[in-house]
Amino acid sequence: MSVDATTVRRIAHLARIAVSEEEVAPLQGELNAILAFVEQLGAVDVTGVAPMTSVTPMAMKKRADTVTDGGYASDVVFNAPETEDNYFLVPKVVE
Repeated sequence: MSVDATTVRRIAHLARIAVSEEEVAPLQGELNAILAFVEQLGAVDVTGVAPMTSVTPMAMKKRADTVTDGGYASDVVFNAPETEDNYFLVPKVVE
């Protein structure tokens, strides 16, 4: 797969990156080099290799999935300028 100048400009537009005409040719070369490397990776035989997410085997630490009532409503609204029954009071913005 190869990238042409039009594709470089489109990628830059989609990425919201300003690319001048002088930068198009070098970027085209860099993108083509990246794609060539990815094609090389596709040629590697990985049959029998288990998928992994890390080079060291470890389990994620997880908290217990329990339902609580919170009990912190008064602490949450403590610094609010105006509250009523543990709800924030805000000025009306829509008529």
